Amino acid sequence: MELSKGMRAGIGLLVSALTLSLGAAHAQDAKNYPDKTIKVVVPYPAGGATDTLGRMTANRLEGAWKQTVIVDNRPGASGNIGSDMVAKAAPDGHTVLVGITAMIQAPFLYAKMPFDPFKAFQPVALLARSADLFVVPASNPANNLKEFLALVKASPGKYNYGSYGNATSSHIHGEMLKAQTGADLMHVPYKGAAPLVADLLGGQVTSAFVDVASIRGHLGSGKVKVLAVTGAQRFKILPDVPTMTELGYKSFEPYGWFGVFVPAATPKEVVNKLSEEISKMVRSPEGSAKIEALGLQAGGEKAEEFTRIMKTDSEIWGSVIREAKIAIE
Repeated sequence: MELSKGMRAGIGLLVSALTLSLGAAHAQDAKNYPDKTIKVVVPYPAGGATDTLGRMTANRLEGAWKQTVIVDNRPGASGNIGSDMVAKAAPDGHTVLVGITAMIQAPFLYAKMPFDPFKAFQPVALLARSADLFVVPASNPANNLKEFLALVKASPGKYNYGSYGNATSSHIHGEMLKAQTGADLMHVPYKGAAPLVADLLGGQVTSAFVDVASIRGHLGSGKVKVLAVTGAQRFKILPDVPTMTELGYKSFEPYGWFGVFVPAATPKEVVNKLSEEISKMVRSPEGSAKIEALGLQAGGEKAEEFTRIMKTDSEIWGSVIREAKIAIE
C-alpha cells in the first residue's frame, strides 16, 4: 500500500521526535553518569601490569567522580572470559574492561570466539604501550642481532627462543624473525614471563622475546644483552638498542597495548566522559610516571584515535599470524 504524503510526513515527524528523545535521554545519561558503582573488569590475575593499570583507573575514577569503583579480576581463556562478561554487560558505562592487544590477535588464533572485538566493544582510551625485547644471556658472544643470527646459522639445532606463552606476542615475534631470516630457532613456550626470564638468566634458553616490564629489573645488571626492540621507535630506557624495523625486518611496528573498553552500545556521551577522565590520568605527570615505572610507555589516546590504532594493528597482526600459521586449538 502506498503511503499518502500526509502519512509520510507524520512518520517523519515521529522518527525525528524519537531521535530527539533518545538523544536527550543519552545526554541525560551522561549528565547523571555515573549514578551507581562502576566495575572495572580485569580479565587476568591480580598482580600483573593489566591489573595494576586497572587499579590505577579505578582509583582515578573513584577520586574524580566520588562514586564507588571496584576491580573485578576474571582470568581465564587468555582473557576471553572476563572480556566476554563485559561484552554482554549493560551498555551504560558502569562495567568497563581493561583489555590488551590479545583482543585483536585472538580472532586470528582461535577457530571460534565468543565475541568480535570490533563489534562487541567501544574503545575508550589507550592506557599504555609495551614492547618486546629480543634478549640473550650475557654469556652469548653476540653483541648485535646480525652476530647472533650468524651463530645460529653456524650451529643448526643449537639455539632456541623462549616466549611467555603459545600464541602470545612474543611467540608471534619469534616466528616472524624465523620466517624472515630462516634462522633455525626452536620455540620454547613458557607459562608466563617470570619463568621465561628465570631460565634466560640461568642459560636454559638461548634467546627470548620478552616484554620490557618483565625484564626491566635485569636491564643494566650485566646478566643479559638486548639485541633489538619491537615497536615503531627506540625505547626510551634503551636509547642505544635498535628497533627490528631499523634492522630491516617488517611488521614489527605494532606495540603491545593496554586499553579501556565498554560495551559497543554505550552512549557516546558516556564514552566521551570516561575517555576524557582516563586520558587526563594517563597524561598527568603522576600517571605517566607510574606507567613508566612499570616499564611501559604512557598512552592517553582517546576513543577515536584508539579505534584507528586497533584497526591498523589488527591488519598487521592478522597478516603475520596467517603467514606464520600460528593457531590455538
